[in-house]
Amino acid sequence: MGPLDAIWHLGNLFLPALALGALAAALAKLAWRRELAPVRWRRLALPAATASALVTVAGLVAFGRDGRMLTYAGMVGACALTLWWQAFGPGRR
Repeated sequence: MGPLDAIWHLGNLFLPALALGALAAALAKLAWRRELAPVRWRRLALPAATASALVTVAGLVAFGRDGRMLTYAGMVGACALTLWWQAFGPGRR
């Protein structure tokens, strides 16, 4: 595998986590417009995407390969918990 192939593999590994974090933050801001008006989209999306990426790595380590449904379910749970923490929970400033 060449360096360009390795970059593509890493990009494809983390793309679902990044997309989930971005999309979930946008939908949360749309669903709770008034409550999340002062909160920036980036403040919601970056921690959600990071939590999803960490779950992706944990699933890769635990199962030996990526793309397992349990890993995707964990990504959704971690993303939702992180969004709640940043938007409504103790992490809100």
